[in-house]
Amino acid sequence: MSLSSKLGEEKSVRLRQGTIRYRERGRGTPIVFVHGVLANADLWRDVVPRLADTHRCIAPDLPLGSHTVPADPAADLSTPGVAALVADFMTALDLRDVTLVGNDTGGAICQLVVTNHPERVGRLVLTSCDAFERYPPPPFDFLLKWLPRIPGGVYLTALGMRFAFLRRQPTGYGLLLRGELDDELARSFTEPARNSAAIRADVSRLLLGVSNAHTLEAAERLPSFDRPVLLAWGGDDRLFPLELAKRLAARFPNARLEVVPNARTFVSLDEPARLAALILDFLGEQAVRSA
Repeated sequence: MSLSSKLGEEKSVRLRQGTIRYRERGRGTPIVFVHGVLANADLWRDVVPRLADTHRCIAPDLPLGSHTVPADPAADLSTPGVAALVADFMTALDLRDVTLVGNDTGGAICQLVVTNHPERVGRLVLTSCDAFERYPPPPFDFLLKWLPRIPGGVYLTALGMRFAFLRRQPTGYGLLLRGELDDELARSFTEPARNSAAIRADVSRLLLGVSNAHTLEAAERLPSFDRPVLLAWGGDDRLFPLELAKRLAARFPNARLEVVPNARTFVSLDEPARLAALILDFLGEQAVRSA
């Protein structure tokens, strides 16, 4: 499970796809944070404390490779399947008027949530993430396509993530943030797949279900989501260029784009204070408009 106590109290909920562990902090209208592949709720550890004074911040560990409780063997871990899981999670907690925040693969998942399961979502925040045909982005497109098809591929990759040198490579976390993972994040993100064959099996099923057919289909339907949208994009992103963000913003009827200088894909790690300020401003603005 995510390690940082800054995210709040440890909790869990049983869904049809399996048990989801999550952390919760604060009170008020709910914000649900959606991480990407080989990350977990610790991605948001420096953002949540800045929002929790006025909002109920809920950060689940989704079955995307850095979770500690395996999904049920029959669970659908394709991108649409994980989007359905996020929707089920919000339903199980009876969350309403949710601000859904996504990053990286989690942003792609959120796009499917708001097009397939929008009922409980009141606002959407996308930080740098997959969209359109760029799912997954180079250099991960080739690697992630073949990794689950190579015997032992997921296991060997997980073993390699023990070493900071390999984590810093473009096919590790090297393109995702400006610095490098500290010891706590490295353990949190990489140990689950290294230590558990069941988690690695989840990773294989997940990767086999990744296809840009899903994001392209979602893109066609994004205009149907007419609620407020904020795109907070890394100005130094190496995977998802700003042009992608502009295309994505243009698909929504009610979106604004903010560039976060000096941030790469993991905006929440590179510039947590700036991201939190943008989210608070976005939520405050919407509250004034709806008052």
